[in-house]
Amino acid sequence: MTINWIRSVKTRLGLLVVDESGMSTVEYAIGTIAAAAFGAILYTVVTGDSIVSALTNIITRALNTNV
Repeated sequence: MTINWIRSVKTRLGLLVVDESGMSTVEYAIGTIAAAAFGAILYTVVTGDSIVSALTNIITRALNTNV
């Protein structure tokens, strides 16, 4: 009876170690949070004064070429 009990416990522990039923949801959530954080940082950088003025200068120089 003890051997059967040990086998049963080993089998259950093996299933717990291998079970990944919630992993895809967790990975999806972490990926979504990371993408949102990256988007927020990118928005902050792009809307900063230095970037806006640099882009404006580039466009102005491109449109005011003297050929």
